[in-house]
Amino acid sequence: MPEQSHVTVPSHQIRPLTPADLEAVVNLSLLAWEPVFVSFENILGSAIFGLLYRPDWRAAQADSVRKCCLDDGAESFVVSTADGVAAGFVVLRQDHDESLGVIEMIAVHPEHQRRGHGRALMEFAIRRLRDQGFRLINVTTGGDPGHAPARALYEATGFTGLPLVNYYLADLPAQ
Repeated sequence: MPEQSHVTVPSHQIRPLTPADLEAVVNLSLLAWEPVFVSFENILGSAIFGLLYRPDWRAAQADSVRKCCLDDGAESFVVSTADGVAAGFVVLRQDHDESLGVIEMIAVHPEHQRRGHGRALMEFAIRRLRDQGFRLINVTTGGDPGHAPARALYEATGFTGLPLVNYYLADLPAQ
C-alpha cells in the first residue's frame, strides 16, 4: 500500500492511527454508534435484539473495532482536533477480489459531530482509495433511523445507495 501521510484540513488533521489512539477510537465508536443499536432494538424488539447482540453489544462492537483497526489488510486513520483529541476514525481495505475499495468503518464522537469531521474523513477515504487505483468504492450502512446521518453523509459525498433488507425470525419459547 502507498505510504501513509498526514492530511490537514481546517480545524482538524487526518493521520494514521497509532496504538496510542486505539482505545480512544473504540470509546468514541461506542458513543457514536449507540443510537444505531437503540434503533435496532426498537425495530427488532428486545427478544431478537438480544439474540443478535447478546450478551452486550458494546463488548462485541469494541472487539470488532479493535480487530478491524489492527487488521494487517486495512489502513486505519484518525481525525484529530486542533487540540490533538481523536474526534473520529475511518478504516479502509480492499475487497477480497481486490477490485473494490471499501470504507469498512467510520465514526465521529458525538461531541464532534456536525463539525465537518465525518465529511473530511469520507473525502479523505475516497481520495485515498482512488489514489490506490480503485474505480469502485463501497460503504455500507443500515436503513434504520439510527443510520440516517450516515446515509446523508454518504449521499452528500456522491455514493448511490442500494436498499437491502435483512429479515429475522426468532424461534422463541412460548411465554
